[in-house]
Amino acid sequence: MSENDLISIEPATGRELWRGTAGDVDQAVDTARTALRDWARQPVARRMELLRRFANEVRKQADPFAELIARETGKPLWEARTEVEAVVGKVEISITAYAERTGQKKLNSALQGTAALRHKPHGVMVVLGPYNFPAHLPNGHIVPALLAGNTVIFKSSEKTPAVGEFLVRCFHAAHIPAGVIQCIHGAVDVGQGLVQHPDIDGVLFTGSARAGIAINRRLASDPGKIVALEMGGNNPIVVVDTPLVEDAAALIVQSAFTSAGQRCTAARRLVVVDSMYEKIVPAVKALSERLIVGEPFADPQPFMGPVIDNHTADLLAASFVELMSRGGRPLMHMRRPDESLPFLTPAILDATEIAERPDIELFGPLLQIVRVADLDAAIAEANATRYGLSASLIGGTPEAFEQFWHEIRAGIVNWNRPTNGASSAAPFGGIGLSGNHRPAAYYAADYCAYPVASTEMEQPRANIAVGLADS
Repeated sequence: MSENDLISIEPATGRELWRGTAGDVDQAVDTARTALRDWARQPVARRMELLRRFANEVRKQADPFAELIARETGKPLWEARTEVEAVVGKVEISITAYAERTGQKKLNSALQGTAALRHKPHGVMVVLGPYNFPAHLPNGHIVPALLAGNTVIFKSSEKTPAVGEFLVRCFHAAHIPAGVIQCIHGAVDVGQGLVQHPDIDGVLFTGSARAGIAINRRLASDPGKIVALEMGGNNPIVVVDTPLVEDAAALIVQSAFTSAGQRCTAARRLVVVDSMYEKIVPAVKALSERLIVGEPFADPQPFMGPVIDNHTADLLAASFVELMSRGGRPLMHMRRPDESLPFLTPAILDATEIAERPDIELFGPLLQIVRVADLDAAIAEANATRYGLSASLIGGTPEAFEQFWHEIRAGIVNWNRPTNGASSAAPFGGIGLSGNHRPAAYYAADYCAYPVASTEMEQPRANIAVGLADS
């Protein structure tokens, strides 16, 4: 195998799924730059029509698309199907958002002409996608970028190239030109080559804080390039007094262990007030022990599949041991049923006695519990992070949620709902290490086009009334 060869392995089976080669960055950028002029000048109604055709193409291919996502990520088939539905739904949401957030405005005045506000595309946009939602999350950048008139070079995660390729084929099947949306494969070096290429106009990224910071640092001296960073979180879910213990436990388990914990909005920390600890912790543990962990197509369907690969599973297992060595008390040990495959069972650990709890995103099915005295202490603990993506309060009064909402540092703040599962019809983003104040989802329109203010008259009309010498 040459150094340019890439292989994708099914996490659940260890079998090879896809093989390909790394792309040519310069060629991809030249192609996108050539296609830009015509695509940007297409009427927006035409771009809308083509993107709706794309949505129909995905609908037609929904079953094989979902099966491919399940195979390449390891997530259960039921969850892969919801991802395909999100890809379809993104089109109409983006069209609505484009009209609302980047629409045209005109103010007419007989003497001063017309004051107009329109938006222009940035140009050639690079989209760097993650492996946990390899279709939905990059699509959340691609669709609004194309709608605004940009051309797009999409580098899929090197762990999910087959899904990225399938997604882009659906755009091409809808007659969106091949130069307008390209899929390029490769590892870190290809991503770096795209980010630093002088002829790209923006980078739209979803992934880890470490990679996002590197992109931000690389482009900090080039303010002409738009950069939107959608990164991770060390998200808290806070439990105060509630009589609905079983419901609260279900919300916690959904937050912590859906997608095998591989969501940027997953709950990493369960912060519990003293009065609820002995009630909620046994309920969460009992429900977690019932979760089925299995391969994507098993019957009955599992709640969660494997993590993405063996390297990730090794790191998570080592992290669990490290937390125990620092004083964490294991309530549910992380087990690995087959050492050759990256299946992990849900793990729960009481981290209250860890003197300095590591503020990192452990991207997998590992939940740390911290016991506190009251809501004030819970908010302080929840805010003890450099991240700021998602936070939820479970239980409490409307006044308690009002306090929580005002004092918590996060871009998504929920009450009696999970930390994950955000709506595409709302903005999605965080603060701190979770993003750079360019929220995605409904607000993606904002970073895909820039406003242009104009004053216009059909004929020149002007005179200088003051300060002229006699002729």
